[in-house]
Amino acid sequence: MSILLVTEQQGGKWHRMSFEALAAAQAAAAGIDTPLVAAVVGSGVGQLAAELASKRVSEVVAIDSPELAQYSPDGFASALRQAVEQVKPGLVLFPHTYQVRDLVPKLAASLGGCFVSDIVDMRFDGGAPIFVRQLFQGKLHADVSASGQPPHFVSVQSGAYRADAVAEGPAPAPIRNLAVSLDASVIRTQAEPPYQDAKDAVDLGSAPIIVSVGRGIQDPDNIPQAEALAKALGGELAASRPICDNGWLPLERQIGSSGQTVAPDLYLALGISGAIQHVVGMKGAKTIVAINKDAGAPIFEIADYGIVADLFDVVPKLIEALEDSN
Repeated sequence: MSILLVTEQQGGKWHRMSFEALAAAQAAAAGIDTPLVAAVVGSGVGQLAAELASKRVSEVVAIDSPELAQYSPDGFASALRQAVEQVKPGLVLFPHTYQVRDLVPKLAASLGGCFVSDIVDMRFDGGAPIFVRQLFQGKLHADVSASGQPPHFVSVQSGAYRADAVAEGPAPAPIRNLAVSLDASVIRTQAEPPYQDAKDAVDLGSAPIIVSVGRGIQDPDNIPQAEALAKALGGELAASRPICDNGWLPLERQIGSSGQTVAPDLYLALGISGAIQHVVGMKGAKTIVAINKDAGAPIFEIADYGIVADLFDVVPKLIEALEDSN
């Protein structure tokens, strides 16, 4: 049983979660000693395919067509269905992105397959895959077995695997241009520009550094301090749910089970207690730094570095140190 990883790119640039899914696929393939085929979909994806070939994969398939220059569920589902029929994998992995949520149910149904979404881990029992999904905002983990015959379709939750764990290959993997037949007349939808709630809306999932504020910020007039710290670090500003519920920051800045799930290189939590609803959205960060004057705050249980202090004493000094270093 081979594994097929389907990456995601937009405008010739990788979606960050593609490499998290690649790390998951590499771990799965190594665990059962099976070939790993990595696919890139779009138009003019030769350079991306070459970059993917430098990783530890058995083969890279480029699904390249002018009709795939813009994402559409019809076009991508048709192309990927043909790719799956040619590669014949037992397991097809995707990053759990908005595009995947739109596309893969249609793709899996067209092939009579099962789609297990948003997994955080997987293992194999007698060669059969067992997938782990979170329930009740991460309070419980459930083992899920895919029903029916393979291929099974799976998406990997953001932050469940680390992109920096992706292994390089000993030599470039072979690249195969996979021929697909697409009739433009069957593509019933045309993509519009990505939806944004506001001009300054941001995809926090792609931010390498995030400074996030919680109730400890006390007042909306204090948010510019956190914003200045984020700017000094070259990062993005985010918040826990109470801040967004109060209207102090827009909803697209919310991290947690009812907001965005992120896995940045650095997550700096200012005055955040660490409720499970927030933690499930950021626990995949590479490095977590928490500043809270409550030494018993749950956020310190997952933090790599903790500062027990008033954030209003610490943040100005951090900003000053960062500005001096520049």
